[in-house]
Parts: sequence; C-alpha cells; structure tokens
Amino acid sequence: MKKNKSIITLILTVLIMAALGYVAIWGIGTEKAGSASKIKQGLDLAGGVSITYQVKGDEKPSAEDMSDTIYKLQKRVETYSTEAQVYQEGDDRINIEIPGVSDANTILEDLGRPGALYFIAQTDADGNQNYSYTGAGATGYSLNKTIEELKADGSIVLEGTDVSVAQGGSASDSLGNSQFVVDLTFTKEGTQKFGEATTKAYANSESIGIYYDEDFISVPRVQAALTDGKAQITGMSSFEEAERIASQIRIGGLKLELEELRSNVVGAQLGEEAISTSLKAALIGLIIIALFMIIVYRVPGFSSVIALIIYTILIVICLNIFEITLTLPGIAGIILSIGMAVDANVIIFARIREEITAGKTVRSAIDTGFQKALSAIVDGNVTTLIAALVLALKGSGTVKGFAYTLALGIVLSMFTALVVTRMILKSLFAVGLKDVKFYGTNKEKKTVNFLGRRNIFFACSIAVIVLGFVFMGINNASTGRALNYSLDFVGGTSTNVTFNEDMDLAEIDADVVPVFSSVTGDGAVQVQKVAGSNEVIFKTRELNVDERQQLADELEANFGVNKELITAETISSTISSEMKSDAVVAVIISAICMLIYIWFRFKDIRFAASSVAALLHDVLVVLTFYAVARVSVGSTFIACMLTIVGYSINATIVIFDRIRENLGTMLKKDSLEELVNRSISQTLSRSIFTSLTTFIMVAALYVLGVTSIKEFALPLMVGIVCGTYSSVCITGALWYVLRTKLVKKAAK
Repeated sequence: MKKNKSIITLILTVLIMAALGYVAIWGIGTEKAGSASKIKQGLDLAGGVSITYQVKGDEKPSAEDMSDTIYKLQKRVETYSTEAQVYQEGDDRINIEIPGVSDANTILEDLGRPGALYFIAQTDADGNQNYSYTGAGATGYSLNKTIEELKADGSIVLEGTDVSVAQGGSASDSLGNSQFVVDLTFTKEGTQKFGEATTKAYANSESIGIYYDEDFISVPRVQAALTDGKAQITGMSSFEEAERIASQIRIGGLKLELEELRSNVVGAQLGEEAISTSLKAALIGLIIIALFMIIVYRVPGFSSVIALIIYTILIVICLNIFEITLTLPGIAGIILSIGMAVDANVIIFARIREEITAGKTVRSAIDTGFQKALSAIVDGNVTTLIAALVLALKGSGTVKGFAYTLALGIVLSMFTALVVTRMILKSLFAVGLKDVKFYGTNKEKKTVNFLGRRNIFFACSIAVIVLGFVFMGINNASTGRALNYSLDFVGGTSTNVTFNEDMDLAEIDADVVPVFSSVTGDGAVQVQKVAGSNEVIFKTRELNVDERQQLADELEANFGVNKELITAETISSTISSEMKSDAVVAVIISAICMLIYIWFRFKDIRFAASSVAALLHDVLVVLTFYAVARVSVGSTFIACMLTIVGYSINATIVIFDRIRENLGTMLKKDSLEELVNRSISQTLSRSIFTSLTTFIMVAALYVLGVTSIKEFALPLMVGIVCGTYSSVCITGALWYVLRTKLVKKAAK
C-alpha cells in the first residue's frame, strides 16, 4: 500500500513540475506569454523611461535644495519601481529613470509635474478675497492675486515643505458612511502654522485652498481648529482621486519648483548579451550542481535536484506574481538563495549519512537526519531572512530589490528543502531504493586541530585587513579616492551622441565603447539607447573640457558623427548620500537583530558576538580585494557586500549549531578544545560542498558574463571563499577564546 502511495506521489510530483514549468514558460489561458517573460526587469536589464526636469527660475539652486529634492523624488518614484533612479544633471536639472515601462506620457501624467504647493487663506488680513469661485469643483476657483502678492501679505499659510506625509485612503463620516479622504501630517513648524491658520478660518467659517502648479486641487472648508499636526481632506469621489491629490501634495512638498525638459524611452544598460549570458551561466551552473549532488549524494542528491528544479520554477512564477523588479542585485539575491537551498540539502544528507554510519536503518536515518538538521537550517535561514526584511524596510533602490528577491528565495528554499526533498526522498525509498549503497556512509574522519592554528589564522586575517587599509591609503594619496568608485557613487559625465544610423547594443559595445574607454582610461562605460532614434547616451567618469573635445573628434573621425549634435552634461551619483546612509543603517540594524536572535537561540552571547565579528571580517577582507585589485565600486558593490553578509552568517550558524549539540553530549574526558575541533571537522564537508556549489554558480557568471557582470561576480567569488575560511578557521576559534577568557576572568 505504501509503495502504491509513493508511486502516486512521484507521479504527482512530475505532473506538478510539468504544470509549473508550463506556466513559467508558456503561461495559461488566453495569455500566451509565461511568467518568465512577464517578470519586471530593471533599467540595467530591460530599460525604461527617462525623464529630465529643470528647476524653474533664473537663480542657481543650492546644493542642499537639490539634494533634498532628489531624495524626495527618489522616495516618490519608488512607488513605480524599487529600482528607479533619481540623480542630478548639470547645475539645475534632475533626471529620473524608471525601469520596466515604455510609455513616457503615461508616467508623466501619473507622476505629475513637480510644481509648487501652497495652502492659501480665503481672505487676507484686510478681509479681501484671495480666490473666487467661478465654476464647479476645485478647478472652478481662480486666484485674485499673484503668488508673490499672497506671500507678501501673509495669505500663504503653509507651503508644501510643511507637509511631511500625504496619504489617500478611506474613512467613516459622523453617520458611519465610508468616504474617500486624504490624510495629512505636518512638520513641527507646519503644525504651528496650520493650527493658527485653521483657528482663524474656523472662526470666520472660511476655507483654505490647496493650490498646486497654477491650479486649485482642493478647496476644503475648515470644520474645526486643527492643532495636533494632522488634517483630513474630505469630499473625494473615488480612491483614485484621493490618491491623485495625495500624490500631488507629496510632490508639491519639494523645495524646488520643477518643469519637464524632456522625456525618452531608453534601452537596457547591460544589453541583451548580458541577459542571455546570465541565463546561460545560470543554466550551466544548475546543471553542474545537479550532477555534483547526484554523484556525491546519489539518491538523496537526485531528490534534491528535483526539488531545486521546482524551486527555480517557483522563483520565476513568484517574481511575476509579486511584481518584483529584477536587476543585477536581484539576481545576486537569487544566487544566494540557490546556494542556501543546496546548503540545506547538504546539511540534511550529511546528517543522514552520519546516522547510517552509526548503525541506523536507512528509513530511520532519513527521519533522524531531517530532524537533526532542522535547527541549523531554520537558524541559518531566519538570520538571513531578518537581514532581508530589515533591508527591505530601511534600504533604498537596488538594496530593496536585493532584499525582496533574497527574502522570497529563502522562504521558497526552506519549503523545497524541508518539504519537497523529504517527500521525494521518502517516496524513492518506498518504491524500492532502500539499499545503503544508494545513500552512502561516512568514512571515519580524523579530527583536524583547527584551534591549534588559531593564532596563525588570526594573524593572517589581521594582516589582510591591515593590507586593505594600507592600499586604501595609497590609493587615496595617488588618486584622491580610497576605492575605484564608479559613476554610480561619484557621478560623472553623460554624453548624448546622435549617430548617422541605428546601431544595436552589440555594435555599440564592440565599436563605440572602446573609443570612450581609450579616452577615459576606464572600462566602466554605461550605455543606453533612446528608443525610436539614433541617439545613444554614454555615461562615464567625469570628463574635463579637453577630454570632451578629444572624444568628439574621435567620434567624428571614426563614425562620421556631427559634433554639433554631441552634448555632454555632468551628472551626480545615482546612489545618493541618503541611499548610502540608508544602506549602512539597514546593515547595522540587521547585524544587531541577528545578534539578538543568535543570542536568544543559542543562550550564549559569545556565539552572537563571534558571528557578527566573522561577518565584519568577511566584509573587510572583500573590501581589501576591492582596494588591491581596483575593481570598480558601483551599484553592484552594495549587493555584493549584502550577499557576503547573508552567506557568511548562514555558514557560521551551521558550525555553531553542531558545537551547541556536542556541548549537550560532552563527556567529562573531552576538553572544550577537542569538542570545537570535532564540531568543525564534522561539518567540514558541508562547508566545502556548499561553498563549492555556490562558487560554481558565480564562476559561471564570471566566465560567460559581460564586463559589468564580471565586476560583480569576481568579488563575490572572493567573498564565498572568505566566508568559508572564516566559518571554518575563525568563528569556532573566536568563540573558544571568548568562552575560555571570560570563564577565567569569572573564576578570578
């Protein structure tokens, strides 16, 4: 009976895989395209809309006002995509790039023109009407004075900068009926201003008009004196109207008044070649991992391969369902979660072999193996999930994209490892694959004396980290920058070139990009095509006047380009100082949360302290690599570091879980040093195999990828090796030192 059930289970698994695969590739119903083709892609993978705004007025805006406006716009456009970018162009222009869309007019209409927002009293100090009613709705009102006159006599009671939050929604009126509203929250200064204005307006039964970009968007009558810093606009006919007004108020909170200068639909920054090579690399990596798992772990390895295929299909479907925008950092999150999915299986299979070696039957070993592996898998995944959730809440831009894909991958990998793999493995056992040879046993392992070499390991790590700081100092002295920052971090020059013919990205990469590289001496050149034209945008490090002239001459000589049609503007970094600080704060909060979780789970703060120390160690070692190798530090740098953080903590947890387990069964004759060495040795194969499978995925990206992919993959490969080294050689030894030193102090 059990055999029949197992056969049915295997058949159902195959059918489910086929159905999910069909949905992922071909789709269902009348929509022929599958989930894979519907995944939202970022500017680096698929392109999108580029909109340029210019500051109104003759005066040059201050750097502070520009920075504040850019940050607020960044938060605004993230409602369209977490991967949207906002950066400064020239002295008075702001460029917005929104991925995954192709209709610039729709975006412009939805985003609105970022104009100035004013709250205007109905009458001035002398009782004169500031605005009058001439028709229906808010649009029926018109001003009787200019904005300058209203500012002069104090009739403008608040401006957009006094509003901190504007949100459309619904609420109940005094009769319990649902109505659509806009909820406002004011700044501290705005609260005082609005309290005084509403007190006066309520006493005189007046309204306060909300005036945005030369039109009234709402003229609500004041029904009470509002002094608590909150207000509610009622009377909207739909949620869409409420959200539209809230959106206009949020945009109107900008310090600068902007007008649209131009809008374009731009192509992918990385091009089709980057996407195709990444897909090939992922496929090759998965095939190699599948062969590795089957060869090493036999029947359990085969079951994990089926689970990994299901995992990959589910990732594709869920990216579409949750409308997650996929970019290069997002791919990093998926790679990490694939590594963790394989890691969970490796932990389980190693446990099964240990149980078989100890004399248990295969059936009993399977049950016990999953049971004993559970705590390490849960703790490792939960700590990484904590980091992902904090990054999703506190991060900006590409950091959010990385966090979303990582969190999704972790949840799915735990499901496939703990549920799907187990179900398939038990079914294969039930249909007749019961012989021990199908599962393997462990040879007797010699305990390696890792702690005996701890001083050597500590010294090597300190030397590498110090070397990194030395190189950063040398680099800073010679170039003015400790690291080789790309234009994502420090800005650069955007050069618009109109060619005589339409060139595809492959031709541009092969023929034109080398010209830019020869002038700049830097291979980091970002390329975007403007749809429907021969115009191409090249973003490079900042070019001086002579370099711009040299570039124009070479483009004219090599491609017959009209120099008069070449324009160049200085652009700011796409990663703003606020985004950098958001990322740093998110990482710090993540580390603290992980420390608290590990402390709670292991009942020993030394485990937590050692984990975080190892995490910091890995980040600093990879930073050393960036400094020594002069690898370009761009948007993928943050994703790379975050990947290493997640990978490092997961690898450390497995070893600490085994130390905790062995402490519970520690014999009196065992020394603590022997116990730690034995725990590391017992998990050594897991540490090596997991690192190897993840390394294979990233190495495939490095071998097949374009330049920007290579610059992301290479440091990640270093991070994987470093994470394995620190987990095996540093963390256990560090925990041992902390424990023995503190015990001796307590004894004294």
